[in-house]
Amino acid sequence: EVGLAYGVGASAGIGMAKDLASIIIGMDPMNNEAIWEKMLKKTFWGQGGGGIFSAAMSGIDIALWDIKGKAWGVPLYKMLGGKSREKIRTYASQLQFGWGDGSDKDMLTEPEQYAQAALTAVSEGYDAIKVDTVAMDRHGNWNQQNLNGPLTDKILRLGYDRMAAIRDAVGPDVDIIAEMHAFTDTTSAIQFGRMIEELGIFYYEEPVMPLNPGQMKQVADKVNIPLAAGERIYWRWGYRPFLENGSLSVIQPDICTCGGITEVKKICDMAHVYDKTVQIHVCGGPISTAVALHMETAIPNFVIHELHRYALLEPNTQTCKYNYLPKNGMYEVPELPGIGQELTEETMKKSPTITVK
Repeated sequence: EVGLAYGVGASAGIGMAKDLASIIIGMDPMNNEAIWEKMLKKTFWGQGGGGIFSAAMSGIDIALWDIKGKAWGVPLYKMLGGKSREKIRTYASQLQFGWGDGSDKDMLTEPEQYAQAALTAVSEGYDAIKVDTVAMDRHGNWNQQNLNGPLTDKILRLGYDRMAAIRDAVGPDVDIIAEMHAFTDTTSAIQFGRMIEELGIFYYEEPVMPLNPGQMKQVADKVNIPLAAGERIYWRWGYRPFLENGSLSVIQPDICTCGGITEVKKICDMAHVYDKTVQIHVCGGPISTAVALHMETAIPNFVIHELHRYALLEPNTQTCKYNYLPKNGMYEVPELPGIGQELTEETMKKSPTITVK
């Protein structure tokens, strides 16, 4: 899975994957390390990094590990070192869109709606949730253009009231992750972070853009909530400054954009050296979910798994044969060979065919 289906860049990601595939034709798929290095160093642009390049590498690398697991008849996690845990604690993610299955998502506006979405998730067995209470205004419009510099009292109060309504509804024993999507700048991230400290926030995600590690450090120094980020940080080299400056308590690499299984396992091990925990970012299809579960059961420094609101939508769940879902907020890891997931025949029939030469 080239994890660029949302946002802008899907066609570029597929085009890059095609170009990269052309240089590894004839190589042994079992040699994932050699293939990864060739894609990085024999392409000129690879050593400059970037999301498009990294995501294309990710899709190819995941396929290599799937081939290896199926050839050997073992699930991915066994090739990564075996299980560190039997069950995977999971949180319900992006509750600003409501919660539940179906073919659509909501745009919540009032604090009471946020509280109800949280209660719905908790009633299904989740003891942790994630929500962005600042991204949308009271009319359900995206706020991101208005979140730079000192925030108005109106924006701050609405975001706080939504978060407080959730805490009041679910009580003290449910963990709340405050999502910011990097819409806020350093000043506004510190403003809002200080306001919600008293609500007992589990961690504060992407309070600022990940392009400047120094900005993240400023927020970490001035807000008494653990910080998390990583869905737009790529490769070991991207994570290095954040680990060295200690700004992030939780790293969130996306296996489908960060270089695949080969690279993300190294990033997780690197984070362990700095006493940091890992929550794999999951905002893609069923393949993304499957590979994340394998990684998270294998690594010792796992913290929690993300079940995104999008993962429950029918167009997403119907692309693959297996619809893995948690029970009472806990996942079990796929035991089928490889990543434990397959595209359906219908998905393959309606998808375009690309020939690599």
